[in-house]
Amino acid sequence: MPIWGIILIVLVLVIIWLVAVYNSLIKSRNRVDEAWSDIDVQLKRRYDLIPNLIETVKAYATHEREVFQKVTEARSNAMQAKSLDEKGKAENMLSETLKSLFAVAENYPDLKASQNFQSLQDELTDTENKIQASRRFYNGNVRDFNTKIQIFPNNLIAGMLGFKKYDFFQIEEEKEREVPKVKF
Repeated sequence: MPIWGIILIVLVLVIIWLVAVYNSLIKSRNRVDEAWSDIDVQLKRRYDLIPNLIETVKAYATHEREVFQKVTEARSNAMQAKSLDEKGKAENMLSETLKSLFAVAENYPDLKASQNFQSLQDELTDTENKIQASRRFYNGNVRDFNTKIQIFPNNLIAGMLGFKKYDFFQIEEEKEREVPKVKF
């Protein structure tokens, strides 16, 4: 076989390999984007539940205005957050203010017995669980994508084509691991 035939075969194999790597990177990037979309859907669902929850609690606890204001502000900040880091911080703050809202609800037995409140609380709990599952799915896809663009020889192609690392969607680890304090 002449030398130009061997060069042509090698060139074709290199092109096929480049196309395969590029397509693989695009698929992985799209999976990360899809996973973020899942988180976004759950966060929007959560944002939609919060006003109903506040209105329900307001009907029973009219003098808890400061708590309602903090929850409303935290919801607004979370909805307006742009970067992943801002979004993570805003969501952590919203979770904290929701905890204070539920703490207020503990002081009102009629509210706790309300079917509407129980339904909203159950739906919010379900949404929180879905957010956590979506976050794990997103972070898994981010890990896979980041690994793919960092391993050799993919990193050469990823660098030339401008593929960038994604950030993980983090929660505050200390608060997640903190043991709840129970007082009687």
